[in-house]
Amino acid sequence: MPPKNDTGSHRATRTARTAGARRRRTLRREAPSTVGLLADPGDFAAMRRYRSFTFDDHQDYLRHVEDLLRSLTAQGIHTSVALFDPEEYAEYCADHGLDPDTAETRSRFTAELAGSSALLPYRGQPIDELVPLLVDEAVRQATWEYATTLLAGVGSCADCGEDIGNASFERAADALKRLLAGAGPGHHHLVCSVPTEAEQLVAVLHADVADEPDTPPRVEGREGLDFVTVLAAGLALGGPGGLVLRSTGADRPDRVHGWHLDRGRLAPLSAAAVFNAYCTDADTGEPVAPEPGVEYCPGFEADVPGPHD
Repeated sequence: MPPKNDTGSHRATRTARTAGARRRRTLRREAPSTVGLLADPGDFAAMRRYRSFTFDDHQDYLRHVEDLLRSLTAQGIHTSVALFDPEEYAEYCADHGLDPDTAETRSRFTAELAGSSALLPYRGQPIDELVPLLVDEAVRQATWEYATTLLAGVGSCADCGEDIGNASFERAADALKRLLAGAGPGHHHLVCSVPTEAEQLVAVLHADVADEPDTPPRVEGREGLDFVTVLAAGLALGGPGGLVLRSTGADRPDRVHGWHLDRGRLAPLSAAAVFNAYCTDADTGEPVAPEPGVEYCPGFEADVPGPHD
């Protein structure tokens, strides 16, 4: 006798499958994705030596990445982008004994980037806007890591045993508070530059100071940590460096203040020195016309000397 057609059982099975698919889609939206991007044409060319990497035109590759990012976003999936470095990829494959010429290995390496590299959340930007933002983020991360390494390697004071890196970081954090307090209400743009043997460390910070005295300054993202770390490295190394503060406020001209790092101190510059620094072409040394509506002002005291100064 043929089995009876159990319509209710089939309906229940379909319902269960639909519910399961719906739950999987929900879980997929809660699982973030990371996309490794070959932003530089040279890096793209380096990856073409792998047969499994099927792209042969960098611009076409970037268009496909943009389509992928938009597709993931349309599905409600939080997606971050990281720079894909072919040299680091080759080292990773050699260290782990993996075949570099497979999509699976590239996927594994990209997943590792999520925990070890600078990530930029994708917010729907066109690819030509995303690439420079991603490069800037990678440079910022590399600068912070190098400055942190410098601080860790300075060592301790020979006289008292104090950790010079930690002490310099505390001084830099206090100096930033004093800089913003001295600048007063308004929007402030600070740049700290510290030359080292390996590279030029540059940190940029944007801060808004409210009129209310008890309101703390509003600093964008991780800029405060990056800025303090670079300034601390300059203080700890005791070498040259510079800091510029530009303030914009309502109904008043922009003001520019300046400081220089000198033997582990953040020393104010005179108004004339600030003017000369701002109005001289850094590459040619030729004078540059001053900006209209900008006041070039002396620096003010922002650094409290340490016990060994």
